[in-house]
Amino acid sequence: MMPTKARRRGDRGALRWQSSRMPEPKRLLVASDHGPPVTVPPESFAPTQRTDGWGPYAETFLCLNADALRSVGVVAELAGHSGGVSVALLPGERAGAVPLRSALTGLVAGGLIVKPRFGWDGVGQILHETGWHAAPEFLGLPLVPGSAREVPPWVVAGPVLARLESLLHSLSPGYRQAHEVLVKPRGRVIWPEYLGRSFVRGAWHHVPCQFPDLATDPLLRRHIRWTLERIRRDLLAVGGTDHFALGLAALAIRLIDTFLADVAPLVPGRDQLEGRLAGGQITAEVVRRGIEAIAWVVDERGLGGGCEREGLAWVLPLDRLWESHVESVCRREAGNTGGDVRVGRLGQTVFPIEWSDPAHRTLGHLVPDIVIQRGRSVQVVDAKYKAHLSEVDERGWREFQEATRDAHRADLHQILAYASLYEADQVTATLVYPLRRPTYLALRERGRDRSFADLYHGGRHVRLELRGLPFGAIAPDWN
Repeated sequence: MMPTKARRRGDRGALRWQSSRMPEPKRLLVASDHGPPVTVPPESFAPTQRTDGWGPYAETFLCLNADALRSVGVVAELAGHSGGVSVALLPGERAGAVPLRSALTGLVAGGLIVKPRFGWDGVGQILHETGWHAAPEFLGLPLVPGSAREVPPWVVAGPVLARLESLLHSLSPGYRQAHEVLVKPRGRVIWPEYLGRSFVRGAWHHVPCQFPDLATDPLLRRHIRWTLERIRRDLLAVGGTDHFALGLAALAIRLIDTFLADVAPLVPGRDQLEGRLAGGQITAEVVRRGIEAIAWVVDERGLGGGCEREGLAWVLPLDRLWESHVESVCRREAGNTGGDVRVGRLGQTVFPIEWSDPAHRTLGHLVPDIVIQRGRSVQVVDAKYKAHLSEVDERGWREFQEATRDAHRADLHQILAYASLYEADQVTATLVYPLRRPTYLALRERGRDRSFADLYHGGRHVRLELRGLPFGAIAPDWN
């Protein structure tokens, strides 16, 4: 009986040992850009300590996740208290999703999502307006646990469709073996087929032929069609009434009808895609990015919002997105008034700074975001992804925190420096801040969605303008 009892005790011990090591669900932290810091729970990313807190593992956690946090503009802060050390993550002006590694194993133990504070709907409107090529940027990091269900499906599917559209436009021609029934023979006549089908039916002029034909890569085109159909199906399944998801599903159909109506879909093999990427035959970046996107769909990495929980790591610089939105407003309004628009992102507004001693150079050039010229008038526009205008109105300048006041002053000094670069009869320096649509409507109703100040010095007159626009909504007339 002793061996049996020992075995039973051992079995119970084995069960306790196994149950104590059951994998726990990976923790997903959620923050908002420019929002309050998020405290990282140590029990999810470090061994249990005798006292609360991280013990010696806080620095290891920060070191292992430094690159991921930096990529989404998150600053990590350590704070000491009676219970030990705490780790807080302070989001900046980027949205995105990144994995977080365990301080003990170095493996992915959770993830972080930074959501846009103006909501996904506003982001979708701007992306739809300015083009899906603008966002987001995919990161070379592991998958993010739980992220696929936390963001709308179009956040990742939109840029993937943009990659595939670019790929379809850039496919280079190649030779394929065509097999067709012709009236005038071409290439090699397939005699067994001719005798067995055309000849016995009296259709002597129907000649089956095989010949080399110049065309785009037929196999890749079939893979692209399968990918588009898969994304469309997933978007329709999870999109519901989401008009951005439905719009992207319609885009997938248009791409199929325009480029791929003559081919049947074919599921790509992972080895085929890896062979294309690793074979050294791809020189064009647009082709490599397109094939990479196909591989993501094959691997089901949270692109269409399906049942999978893990998603790709990505980042969306919201300040650049806001700048592109303001640029689109400027272009639309300038088109109605005959203005000429130049933008910094294209290098059209660069002013080099010539230093007497290059060794002491602190800044090489000034680059205003947008410059609009109408005859002898110039408007210099700087898009700021901040909440200064709405905070001044809702809380009052006296309630501003000192850091916010300093940031606002820096904005004013910057736009005035830009305005000093231009000689014109009328110079307007405009700072444009984003507003929530209800806030914008309330301010506009009271005539407070913009504010002016006139500056005079040495015979020079500059009009300073603070302007608020709704984030994501189509803006009213600029003038």
